[in-house]
Amino acid sequence: MSSLVQSVDWLAIAPPTIAAVVGLVVLVADLFVGESRKPLLGWVSVAGLAAATLMLLPLLDADRGTFCLVGDTGVCSYTADRFTLVIQFLVLGGALLAALLSVTALKDEGKRLPEGEYWFLFLSSAAGAALLPASRDLATLVVALEVASLPAFALVGLRHGDRKSSEAALKFFLSSVTATAVSLLGISFVYAATGTLHLTLVAERIQTVDGQLHTLAQTGVVLTLVGFAFKTAAVPFHFWVPDTYVGAPLPIAAYLSVIGKAVGFSGLILVTVVALPSYADVWGPALAALAALTMTVGNVGALRQRATRAYSAVRLLAWSSVGQAGYLLVPIAAAAYSDDAEKSIGSTLAYALMYGVVNLGAFAVAALVGRAHRLNRVADYRGLYASSPLTALLLGFFLLCLAGLPPGIIGLFAKVTVFAAAVDAGLGWLAVVMAVNVVIALVYYLQWTALLFRAPEGEPARHRLPAPLTAAIALTGVAGIALSGAPQLVLRFTDTGLF
Repeated sequence: MSSLVQSVDWLAIAPPTIAAVVGLVVLVADLFVGESRKPLLGWVSVAGLAAATLMLLPLLDADRGTFCLVGDTGVCSYTADRFTLVIQFLVLGGALLAALLSVTALKDEGKRLPEGEYWFLFLSSAAGAALLPASRDLATLVVALEVASLPAFALVGLRHGDRKSSEAALKFFLSSVTATAVSLLGISFVYAATGTLHLTLVAERIQTVDGQLHTLAQTGVVLTLVGFAFKTAAVPFHFWVPDTYVGAPLPIAAYLSVIGKAVGFSGLILVTVVALPSYADVWGPALAALAALTMTVGNVGALRQRATRAYSAVRLLAWSSVGQAGYLLVPIAAAAYSDDAEKSIGSTLAYALMYGVVNLGAFAVAALVGRAHRLNRVADYRGLYASSPLTALLLGFFLLCLAGLPPGIIGLFAKVTVFAAAVDAGLGWLAVVMAVNVVIALVYYLQWTALLFRAPEGEPARHRLPAPLTAAIALTGVAGIALSGAPQLVLRFTDTGLF
């Protein structure tokens, strides 16, 4: 009789585990640390996220699995392969940058944001987000999704006495709970049809489902896709995004725009490409239609933002993130039609890494400008070059990267890989829709960029740069410029043995 006791590969699970443990340490330490020393909790959290990110380095050379089935070590609930490591790098690196933004934001907010609770929730969400790409069974996938999402609701509404923040948290909560309920119903149908939760076994058994259960399996696939469409902010499940980004503390909006999307898209990839490849005729056309709709609605929404409207800079970034989600969906849809699904998924990951770096950079500059202009309007960025030349140049660079224009070579490179994935899969119509949307996006990105270099109205505001904010802007700037110099590194990193 084989033993049911398993050894745990602690190195494989180290990145999310470190984030979770540091979160618990911060929560306990908060009880004993005086008010004057609360900022130390933020630096402990930053150090914890840095340590979790560094623990990815020993995992680069080999695929590792743990929590495997007894008697079948090839079927595991946790796998640290190349796909997992790419997403964990994006999640933990992005969380580290958002944490640097948070250190300054918490100091500026004073007692409106409780530091101990903030950092515990932040690290808990980051731990769940890092766990999700490693999940290889549906139960672990849902648990990781909720561990990433539930603290995020609280973070959005954590600011004391802010009605806008509470409303944003409520919208985010209701939409996300609905998504989870729909996903769980779909997953339960898939389990009923296949009798297993492990993704690779689902992929095998769902092809030979009894005729009476075929409709049940198809319904489960559709409901699971709808649930993850909410998480990725795909249209028409995007309605919570603009108000949530405006109501949340700005570092949390930045966190949701990158880490929240990484969670949704990695879950979507695992469910479609790994667990349900035989149902590509169902999810392929659905995701292609969602991609076209999402990029169009997102870019048109961003184009309609008025520069003088309160919080228009954050709203524009919110609608832009919806449009970018449409681009990210294109290669996943292409995987349904392609002979090389791994290459298509590599395009999504390459685009996600580019988007993560430059979007966090744009939010970092928005956080800087928001310190002097509380309403954070696009009009407030007029003449930024006159008061802070380097910051203006970096924001212009980030916006050009998002638009896909030189000198933002990494943005252009990422868009070309997505175009190529669509064309290679025979989705020429989707490539045309994307081309039209890229042109629409050029208008609002270039309008904002041009505003940075116009003559300021009145005396230009001086923007004092705190050290954490400086570090976040510098890191994203250096990463964006380095990747623009050698964009092939991204594709090489995301295109070697993803699964």
